[in-house]
Amino acid sequence: MPHEEAFVKLFYLLAAVLFILGLKGMCHPRTAVLGNLLGSVGMLVAIIVTLLDRRIIAQGYFVIIAGFIVGGLIGAILASWAPMTAMPQVVAVFNGFGGAASAIAVGAAFEEALAHPGQWIEDITYQFTASAAVAGIIGAVAFTGSAVAFGKLQGLIDERPILLPFRHLLNIGLVVLCIGLTIWFVVAQNSGVPFWLLCLAASVLGITLVIPIGGADMPVVISLLNAYSGLAAAGHGWVLNNSVLIVAGSLVGASGFILTALMCKAMNRSLANVIFAGVGAEVTSATKSDDVYAGRVKSASPEDIALLMDGARRVVIVPGYGMAVSQAQHALANLMNVLEARGVEVEFAIHPVAGRMPGHMNVLLAEANIPYDKLKEMDEINPTFKATDMAIVIGANDVVNPLARQSDPSIPIAGMPILDVDQARSVVVIKRSLSPGFAGIPNPLFAADNTLMLYGDGKEMIQALVTALKGQ
Repeated sequence: MPHEEAFVKLFYLLAAVLFILGLKGMCHPRTAVLGNLLGSVGMLVAIIVTLLDRRIIAQGYFVIIAGFIVGGLIGAILASWAPMTAMPQVVAVFNGFGGAASAIAVGAAFEEALAHPGQWIEDITYQFTASAAVAGIIGAVAFTGSAVAFGKLQGLIDERPILLPFRHLLNIGLVVLCIGLTIWFVVAQNSGVPFWLLCLAASVLGITLVIPIGGADMPVVISLLNAYSGLAAAGHGWVLNNSVLIVAGSLVGASGFILTALMCKAMNRSLANVIFAGVGAEVTSATKSDDVYAGRVKSASPEDIALLMDGARRVVIVPGYGMAVSQAQHALANLMNVLEARGVEVEFAIHPVAGRMPGHMNVLLAEANIPYDKLKEMDEINPTFKATDMAIVIGANDVVNPLARQSDPSIPIAGMPILDVDQARSVVVIKRSLSPGFAGIPNPLFAADNTLMLYGDGKEMIQALVTALKGQ
């Protein structure tokens, strides 16, 4: 092995080790910052070594530097503009672009190998074309699927399941077409036409796989598409015979599938159902809000809630997407301090899919310096609600909806484990209105006998509640 190649392999191994250590570090909040740093250093090492590779030096750096500048500026501007509430959309965009980049780069590598035989690859083998086909299929599915997920999260596409006529036959036909084009591409090895047709068919498949899935399941879909983008990168690595790309893509793919499986369990969803376009999904029958609420909803003021809190010994706060929208995390930290000064035990109940992506609430609350040991997962906090004097729900909806306990298949959250806030002695729900959550169904919790609604912006209502408590 030439010294230059050995040098590259050695530093690729170092980068791979840093990726693994970084991923391990991000398993816990206390080591997440270090883990993120290790992963970033690993990527920096991989980029520098790749740029120093003699094959890239021969091509010059102008295009690469131009790409860094343009892509970096676009990424920085879009990331700075995106609010924290839009992070799931940002992740969807990253997944999509990652998949598209892998598919396009693989196609370009094949065209280059055809145009200049033996220049950078000795021979086009079956492994080369098969890896290219796999990367192209998965990358194209990740791109268009992520675009649909972004549209649903952003409200550009109807959040409800869009069930196309004969969708299962259509999907089967597209899969058969992709298999046929793959065989043509792998066997022929003399034309890029079947590859680009394959990417086109896979792009249509990405749309038809994601569009039948409802908005309530989009966090799971984004996690799955993240796994797809990693697998596409791994396939890209096999095409280029690049070990660090194979390792990094495999890590992303494996961790993405593990996270998807955990989220499916948390939402009582079938992983196969999500992968195969919501097999058996039905459009939810519209449940009229009047039938659920029927004048039973009781509203209150911050002063009323403060009086109700008098004598409380345990308060559990349940944050949701509405908290992220109103940026109420710092106000909640202030409320926690005021209550604890009065001898009240305060904890935060975190549903696995609260918000629109895993860890959404944890990140926001950590931003307000709320101690991590006060953040309790669903399985730990649920048995304690019966001994809770007051549960304060701020901006959460579907994750506290008692309808999830039913088995009616027309209810999109049926069977999903929820936070049992309705078992607390009293419940305060802070929302702007009675509008439904992401699943699009009413919430009987709002009309429960032990529930009071505090209408208004989450941050403003918490601040008013703190003022009322201090005035007692």
